[in-house]
Amino acid sequence: MENRPESHILVIFGASGDLAWRKLMPAIYDLYVQKMMPENVYILGVGRTGFEHDEYVNKIRTGVEKFAQIKEKNESFYNKIGYLSLDTSNVDAYQALKSRLEEIKETGVEDNIIFYLATPPDLFVTIPSALHIQGLAKESKYTGYRRIIIEKPFGTTLGSAIYLNTHLSKAFKEHQIYRIDHYLGKETVQNLMVTRFSNSIFEPLWNRNYISHVEISASESLGIGSRGGYYDHSGALRDMFQNHLLQLLTYVAMEPPTLLDAESIRTEGLKVIQALRPISESNFNNEVIRGQYTSSLIRGEKTNGYREEEGVPADSRTETFAAVKLTIDNWRWSGVPFYVRTGKRLPTRVSEVVINFKPTPHHLFHENESILNTNNQLIIRIQPDEGILLNFGMKLPGAGYRVKNVGMDFHYSDLSQVYLPSAYERLLLDCMLGDATLFARGDTVEAAWRFVQPILDRWTSDPTVPLYGYPAGTWGPIEAERMIEIPGMNWRFPCKNLSNSDEYCEL
Repeated sequence: MENRPESHILVIFGASGDLAWRKLMPAIYDLYVQKMMPENVYILGVGRTGFEHDEYVNKIRTGVEKFAQIKEKNESFYNKIGYLSLDTSNVDAYQALKSRLEEIKETGVEDNIIFYLATPPDLFVTIPSALHIQGLAKESKYTGYRRIIIEKPFGTTLGSAIYLNTHLSKAFKEHQIYRIDHYLGKETVQNLMVTRFSNSIFEPLWNRNYISHVEISASESLGIGSRGGYYDHSGALRDMFQNHLLQLLTYVAMEPPTLLDAESIRTEGLKVIQALRPISESNFNNEVIRGQYTSSLIRGEKTNGYREEEGVPADSRTETFAAVKLTIDNWRWSGVPFYVRTGKRLPTRVSEVVINFKPTPHHLFHENESILNTNNQLIIRIQPDEGILLNFGMKLPGAGYRVKNVGMDFHYSDLSQVYLPSAYERLLLDCMLGDATLFARGDTVEAAWRFVQPILDRWTSDPTVPLYGYPAGTWGPIEAERMIEIPGMNWRFPCKNLSNSDEYCEL
């Protein structure tokens, strides 16, 4: 984070909402305190709530004090903040925004503007269109840059994603659009490329000749809480798989980019998504497993099932767990299955990639039968406790050849003198610097939806497709464990089921 952006104005739509309060403003504050923001910068919050200036600044101060990583106080930051109450659904109201931006530029801030849409998705077309009509989206030789950051979900179907891209492209060019996915801002995700492409001990092995299968998991221990009304129209496949996990897959499976720039890296990611084999209709129920958590006892306390949550219909068939077997039809990955799962009310909150290497061709050390089918594993932990673990066999001291699996691990938390930026901090800075590497490109978003849409359609049209129940606090339906058809292998379970009191969650 050694570069410093040019002077600019950051306009945050939805500035009175929870995302701006909990994530965006604290991340901006952390950048500011580290002197990663330009001296001449201005953050203009835009929202429908009628805040007075001091009232809004005080609200932001409470969020910064609570959620910023850096606790050092810097009151000059709050002099860079303003607020504009605006009816964002009224195109004519944006004339007031245009006038306010002109006033800010007169104070010495350069004519560079970033618009951040921290709003509900129903404004993802309205706001860019209004900015375009008012001439606020256009770049020319007389202006600085214009960029727009859009939060997920980027569409809820293939059709809606295409619709959004079409309308966005009428207001902004693709190089101006930054579709943010906070998963890609995590340090370990970025380290995937370094691990693969800068280490000669890994890159020669990163293919079908040496890798048995790959697991990608994103589990959450919490349920849906009070978000039932929203979640029941989304589900695990839309909420996590289509965006976070497929984007993560591209970093695991892509070819080395020609150059270390945004377009080269994102083009290689697109190729991975395009190479995904469509789910087989004849084997659909074995390659796609969906589940829904049911009530159970966790450490002696009753936990609601999904259908008992606030705002969820009693007959809901929305999945809170999804596991998909993926096949990448290209030279590197031919015959290597990728198993991807995500779910709520699982034993713990953890996201990780597990590279399972093929076993040795002949088992010499069979004195300990339990290790016969234990492959070497490279585990890349995305969250929490980010780090990397390599599992391999080692001889136990004493006579004979008794072998035990041991781990060689690295944790980012061990680097006590190194500051680890939050995902939003990293991504905001990248956008300010004009680096789109960690942001999704429009064609990649549509390609991901082209893969996911047939699964959603099948679930909607075919009532015979099972929806399996799984007790809250367990690792999902037992049917998901049967997906991995490799003898002696199963998913990696970093934590025991929460029905036990001795939960652990080691890297």
